[in-house]
Amino acid sequence: MVKMLLMLLARRKVTAGDIASRYDISVRTVYRYIEELAVAGVPVDVVRGRYGGITIADTYRLPSGYFTKNEYTAVINALTAMESQVSDDATETALEKLRQQIKTENDDRSVSGSIIVDGGTWGDTKNFSDKMRVCERAVEESLCLDIDYISRSGEHSRRIIDPHVLIFKQNVWYVYAFCHTKQDWRTFKIGRIKSARFTGKTFEKKKITREDIPLNFRYRSDELVELKLEIDREKLPDVEEWLGIDNIEPRGNKFIAEISAPDDDGLISKILGFGGGVRVLSPAPLREKVIEAARKIIDTV
Repeated sequence: MVKMLLMLLARRKVTAGDIASRYDISVRTVYRYIEELAVAGVPVDVVRGRYGGITIADTYRLPSGYFTKNEYTAVINALTAMESQVSDDATETALEKLRQQIKTENDDRSVSGSIIVDGGTWGDTKNFSDKMRVCERAVEESLCLDIDYISRSGEHSRRIIDPHVLIFKQNVWYVYAFCHTKQDWRTFKIGRIKSARFTGKTFEKKKITREDIPLNFRYRSDELVELKLEIDREKLPDVEEWLGIDNIEPRGNKFIAEISAPDDDGLISKILGFGGGVRVLSPAPLREKVIEAARKIIDTV
């Protein structure tokens, strides 16, 4: 299975027949191993049809701890010395793969022009950075993506999308794309993409302006609430990062923010996350919802 995994990482798509022939096993055994890799959390998939095969998500890489930097260097040096003595196509190919892998391991950030985007988490799992890198490349090179997307309600869906624009709003990254599954334009939160792979196809990019993109995303005007908040001074830096400094003004010993925001459970959770340092002045129904949610938390403690 490890050999199969490395083969998939190198080629990204192979047929069951190729694997069976290379490792002298049956096709049935190949599919059994594929199922076991999937159970282990490796994003492998079987694509049916004439141009199908066994694929692995382009967002998936071996964990950075699989080889340390020193181990990569040692292996590369040994293979380089071997190649200088014996010319071998397999050795040359292995060297190229290892050099590419170490280059990728050391590149945790997406770069676009003069903008550097470090999408990694504080825990440095690099999963988000990998997805960001794939989406960025798809946008820049007009490459179709096959994504496994998890909606807010927890529903999984497979989508074929043509990514056109990356959007950063409220500290969240989105990709604006034409969705072939829904035959319509959609905005996908990159953090909710479980895995993504290049389909091998390209698309003709349409000219997109700011006015074409629904920056309220899935929210209609009747789903937004005019919000007035009172903020304690000690919570001001955190709220400024959430709402932006332009939406907050001092009034006496307090600070007031007035914004339009989606009226959903996410807003209530965000307000409660400030631990009493943010109070809802209006609207009254939202204030009551926050109070009710806080009481439920107290009851469960």
